[in-house]
Amino acid sequence: MVLAAAAVAARPAHVPESLVYDFDMRHDAALNFDPHQRVWDLVQHAPPLFWTPRCGGHWVFLSHAANFQAARDTETFSSSFLTPELMKMLLGDAGVGGKHIPTPVPINLDPPQHTQYRMPLQGAFSPKTINKLKEEIREFAIRLIEGVKPQGRCEFMGDIAEHLPVKVFMNMMGLPLERFAQYRALVKENMAATTEADIRKPIAILQRVAESMRDIFIARREQPQDDLISLLWTLQIDGKKTSMDDMDNFGVLLFVAGLDTVMQGMGHGVRYLAGDLDVQRRLRANPALIPEAVEEILRRYTFTVPTRRVTRDVLFEGVQLKANDKVMLYLPAADLDPKVFPEPQRFNLDRENKTHIAFNAGPHRCLGSHLARVELQVLFEEMLGRLPEFRLDPRHPPRFHGGNVISIEVMDLSWKA
Repeated sequence: MVLAAAAVAARPAHVPESLVYDFDMRHDAALNFDPHQRVWDLVQHAPPLFWTPRCGGHWVFLSHAANFQAARDTETFSSSFLTPELMKMLLGDAGVGGKHIPTPVPINLDPPQHTQYRMPLQGAFSPKTINKLKEEIREFAIRLIEGVKPQGRCEFMGDIAEHLPVKVFMNMMGLPLERFAQYRALVKENMAATTEADIRKPIAILQRVAESMRDIFIARREQPQDDLISLLWTLQIDGKKTSMDDMDNFGVLLFVAGLDTVMQGMGHGVRYLAGDLDVQRRLRANPALIPEAVEEILRRYTFTVPTRRVTRDVLFEGVQLKANDKVMLYLPAADLDPKVFPEPQRFNLDRENKTHIAFNAGPHRCLGSHLARVELQVLFEEMLGRLPEFRLDPRHPPRFHGGNVISIEVMDLSWKA
C-alpha cells in the first residue's frame, strides 16, 4: 500500500498494534483515484474499527454496527470538539484573535443543547416546506440542463452540480447570488481544513465564513424578508432572543452544510449512471423507479464522514477507547457492510433493504435530508428525460479528493448532441 502524505503520529499505549492501519482519509492515493472502490477495499481488508497514525492519529469506524451505535450514543461520542477549557485557551490565542469562535450548531452540540438549537429549524426543512420548492428546483435544473445540451458535453460538477443545490440553498438562506464564487471558495477551504491537526486553521476559516455573511445578517435584522436568515432572527433559544453570536453559529452550519454536500451526492449518482447504461435505460423507460435509484445510490456511494470525540474511557465493540480519542464515523464503509447488505459492492435497483445511513443516524441525522432527496430525484428525472444517453468522457477521467466529504472535483460527461 502506498503510504499517505500526512505526518505519522505515535501510537498511543492503549491502541494494540493489531488495530493500526495506515490510512489517510484525505491524501490516500487509492481513495483519491477511485474513492468507493477504496472504501470497499477497507471493508474487506481493514479491521472493522482501526486506529490510523495519519491526520494527528484517530480511530476509523467501518462497521455498520459501530457507526450506528456511536451515532446514537451522544454521551460517549460527542460532536463537541471544543471543550470549555479548550475554548478558553483558544479565545486567548493570538492565532484566533480573541474573536467569537463560530460553532456550527446544532451539528457541534450534544443533547439537550442540540435539541434546543435544532428544533426551531425543523419547520424550514420539513417535507411540507421543501415540497413547495420542488417546481423552483425543477425549473432551475431544466435551465442548467438545456444550457449544456447542445454542446454534447459538460463538466458536470462545475456546470450543473455546483449551481443547482448551492443556488437553491442560497435563495433559501437569502444570500446574494453574486457572491456564489466567493462562498464556494470559502467552503472548499473549510472542507480542506477539516483534517488539520492545528485546530486554529479551521476556526479561522469559520470566522471568515461568518464575517462574509454579517452584513446580510444585519440587513435582515433591520428589514426582514422571506428567507432563512430573517427567520433565524425570530427564534428564541432556551427563552433568549437570537444574538449575533447565535447568527454566526447558525450561519456557518447552514453555509457549510448547504453549499457542499448535496452537490457531491449528485456527482456520485451521475457518475454511476454514466457508467451503467442499462440502469439509465431502465430508468428512462420507467421514471417511477428514480426514487428507488436515489436510495440505492445514496447507500452505495455514501460520502460523508462525521467526526466524534470520545468523552470517557470505554470498551466499545471490544475495543478500548480513551477519553478525547478522535473518531471518524466512516459512513461510506458502514453502508457497504456485508453483514447488513448482501453483495454490498453491487448497485442493485431491486435490493429489498436500501435503509442506508448516508444521512447519519440518531439525533444528528441530517436536517436537510428531504431537500437532498427532492433535488436528487428532480435532477435525475430531468437529465434522463432531456439528455441522450450520457457517458463519462474517457479522455478526461474524474478527479476526486477525500476528507470529511468524499468529493468529486471534476467530472466530464459526453452525449450525442
